[in-house]
Amino acid sequence: MCILADENTRVIVQGVTGRVGSTQTRSMLEYGSKIVAGVTPGKGNTIVHGVPVYDTAREAAAEHPADASIIFVPPPSAKEATVEAIDVNMKLITVITEHVPLHDAMFMREYGESRGARIIGPTTPGIISPSRTKIGIMPANIFLKGDVGIVSRSGTLLYEVAANLSLAGIGQSTCLGIGADPVVGTDLTEILRLFEEDNNTRLVVIVGEIGGTQEEKAAEFIRREMKKPVIAYIVGRHAPQEERMGHAGAIVIGDRGTAKHKIDALREAGARIVNRPSEVAAAAKQALHK
Repeated sequence: MCILADENTRVIVQGVTGRVGSTQTRSMLEYGSKIVAGVTPGKGNTIVHGVPVYDTAREAAAEHPADASIIFVPPPSAKEATVEAIDVNMKLITVITEHVPLHDAMFMREYGESRGARIIGPTTPGIISPSRTKIGIMPANIFLKGDVGIVSRSGTLLYEVAANLSLAGIGQSTCLGIGADPVVGTDLTEILRLFEEDNNTRLVVIVGEIGGTQEEKAAEFIRREMKKPVIAYIVGRHAPQEERMGHAGAIVIGDRGTAKHKIDALREAGARIVNRPSEVAAAAKQALHK
């Protein structure tokens, strides 16, 4: 099993004719994802990699029933594209776009929640359920089908952790990046809940980073409700306070949001803490064979 998406998930690509959208559509199709239609205003009645293109999501959904949308549009258009997808009843919306304005991201999350839509991102590499579907931009060859779930705030570190697990023969159920912005559509705790409820995910790996309080909130959920083992790797132990480090959400003010605070909270909640990505595979082997 997997969470959020599987081989039956039908996907519309918004921004399909752009350079990135077109390239990634081809990659998703090659992986076997069910891309049923694309959307680019003004490019209706064209074809991209065999996928029919429409001017609006409403036109696309009317001709090709779908469950999910993936968005490759410029930052100023991300809110409009997301609202359009929600309004045609997409239940899963993956927003790849970076640099989405903060107030737009806040509106997107609130509007999605009010309509029963789950948003992943912005600034996410997407979702992959190995050997089933890929809704995103991740390099599919590094993932292996199995029973370890990975949730990460960093796309690059998601790839590194997954690759190390795969090289060790440890497969994954679902891997996703939730996005590294201050406001994201679905937070860490919500994903942990989905993994906890998934019968075929036996272990969860968290890749966190400094900034915000998602990891501290996740620690509370782990302590109260999670029965499955959790491994956590937190980036930024030596980052200076009150400086943004890389991602828009990676800024620490005061004690909360520091790597130490997150690590301490997760350790106290029962998570196994590792100090580098290369240690995740060995920790996973131990946890899975207890």
